[in-house]
Amino acid sequence: MKRHTARTLFAAGGLAVVTTLALTGCGQGFTDTTPSQSGSAAPGGLTASDDALTVLIGSSGDAETKAVKDAVAAWSADSGTKAEVVVATDLAQQLSQGFAAGSPPDLFYLSTDQLAGYADNGSLQAYGDMLANKSDFYESLVSNFTYDGTFYCAPKDFSTLQLIINEGLWEDAGLTDADIPTTWDQLATVAKKLTTDKTTGLVFGGEYARVGAFMAQAGGRLVSEDGTKAEANSDANVEALTYVQQHLKDGTFAYAADVGAGWGGEAFGKELGAMTIEGNWITGALGDFPDVKAKVVELPAGPAGKGTLQFTNCWGMAADSPNQQGALKLVEYLTSAEQQLAFSKAFGPMPSVQSAAEQWKTDNPDLVAFLDGSAYAQGVPTNKGAADVVTDFNAQLGSLATGDPKAILDSVQSNLEAIVG
Repeated sequence: MKRHTARTLFAAGGLAVVTTLALTGCGQGFTDTTPSQSGSAAPGGLTASDDALTVLIGSSGDAETKAVKDAVAAWSADSGTKAEVVVATDLAQQLSQGFAAGSPPDLFYLSTDQLAGYADNGSLQAYGDMLANKSDFYESLVSNFTYDGTFYCAPKDFSTLQLIINEGLWEDAGLTDADIPTTWDQLATVAKKLTTDKTTGLVFGGEYARVGAFMAQAGGRLVSEDGTKAEANSDANVEALTYVQQHLKDGTFAYAADVGAGWGGEAFGKELGAMTIEGNWITGALGDFPDVKAKVVELPAGPAGKGTLQFTNCWGMAADSPNQQGALKLVEYLTSAEQQLAFSKAFGPMPSVQSAAEQWKTDNPDLVAFLDGSAYAQGVPTNKGAADVVTDFNAQLGSLATGDPKAILDSVQSNLEAIVG
């Protein structure tokens, strides 16, 4: 479960539990003093200096830590610019405290839900339009990190949600590839066939970051694509929640927590669920369950067609960094197709650049459905305050089986209207 918890802090919608630790100077790789002011203006308005770079990451485990450290070390040796990678124990808290202390890292993993807040208070350097490889990033990912019309930072990788099937349980139920569901009705049919006294047909996390895939398939979303209008209580979203509710009630769908699992991947690995809805990070977690054979297929289409959610982080850059020019060059190196493919091989993420797509598919033929989802994936809301609204939504989704879908969505609508537009 390491990979899921660390790689999808916002994506997990409340499942990721992190330890709250105070930021200590040398222990976390930062000092209590203000950063060097030796940086001078460089072309493009970026500061330039000989200062070493500090890179703060949230790691999924040893494989990711080693891969990022090795990549940064290789760039450092080639460029002559010193750089240190610091692995956070609580990324959001340590980043916040670094900014508050006036000594933020130069580069850091930044989630979509953090972008607006840090952009508004001037903490971030907007460098997206300066990237030499700007045109190579998927357009939807660029949109995820564009705030008030400004492209702030380079997407470092991404993931989409798709359907994971336990092949052994599938065959035991007498199902074949011809039964792979492509519609909601077919999903309900196979979930019923896969449900036994020990296993539920489909198990997933009881939060927006999983249930939201059904909303997308119905043609709904929480916030309009341009981020200016709350759309939570649309007819499409009511239809989606009503569909999920129906099958939670009949016992063919279940939330992971309700079958004694921490998340969908754990329920799937322990065969508490014959299918789950997860991202490509599940591949690493399933290493703990070598006897479970998984097949990844696209989620079935809903009333409006195919739909899924996507999750991403970017390489945030501090506005106070004295060596932004060096940081930009490091980001360009880390987001190159070659380096992202190396990261993918090391710890599983999908490259955020289109030029790596065909090679990634060749290297990962069993995971192609995840990348295919990029063509129709929907990002999570990035409006300032949206994360708090989603947290409240998640709490209400926990009782969806016995609740009123329209009333739940009306509440979310009201909360969103207070922050959107």
